[in-house]
Amino acid sequence: MSNWQKRTELLIGNKSTERLSNSHVLIAGLGGVGGYAAEFICRSGVGKITIADSDIISASNINRQIYALHSTIGEKKTEIAKKRLLDINPNVEIRIFEKYINEETIEGLLDAEYDYIIDAIDTLTPKVLFLYNATKKGFKIISSMGAGRKLNPTLVEVANDFTETHGCHLAFYVRKYLRRLGLQKGFKAVYSAEKPLEDSMFADRSTDNKSSTVGAISYIPAIFGLYCASTAIRDLIKQEG
Repeated sequence: MSNWQKRTELLIGNKSTERLSNSHVLIAGLGGVGGYAAEFICRSGVGKITIADSDIISASNINRQIYALHSTIGEKKTEIAKKRLLDINPNVEIRIFEKYINEETIEGLLDAEYDYIIDAIDTLTPKVLFLYNATKKGFKIISSMGAGRKLNPTLVEVANDFTETHGCHLAFYVRKYLRRLGLQKGFKAVYSAEKPLEDSMFADRSTDNKSSTVGAISYIPAIFGLYCASTAIRDLIKQEG
């Protein structure tokens, strides 16, 4: 196979490229954020990737998720992701975890040696549970906060610790519930300081939207995923031998 990583090697050098090829990254959640994070992690040459998601692709995913096409509706996100990632790098080792993350399954997901974890879970209780247990185990983590109800990409930031996030409803509750569990600090977070927009701000108020869902635009989740992958990659190549 041709040296498809030539441009990466020119930028970061052979030693760092080799470090990435020997790294194992877990991506929890393959929605709008996690799908793009997996894309960038794989294209950067990470040698082993665990992808965790129990969902299937639906039509409502198409506006913002990289694996969502009309041809993939009804398919498992993990299976579509694995096929695409292997098409990018046939030598990458893909591990699939298809169970819903809860108290019964989380131990099995975290029972591995990960060099980095990207948290792209968008449901509060599983997210808090996952972050608490992963932090207690000492994993390096970058967590995505809420990418919904945002439009301005220039306000997306990376906080060196999740306690520094602001302007995000999801981040507020993550901080609140982790504090209740006794976790005061411990992982990086991607968030947007933009004031959340109302779903009906530009839309026809007669539109019947589910109260459990929020509006989202195509590019914001992708930027969150990019920031997650970038943080993980830069931290991995900074590690000492």
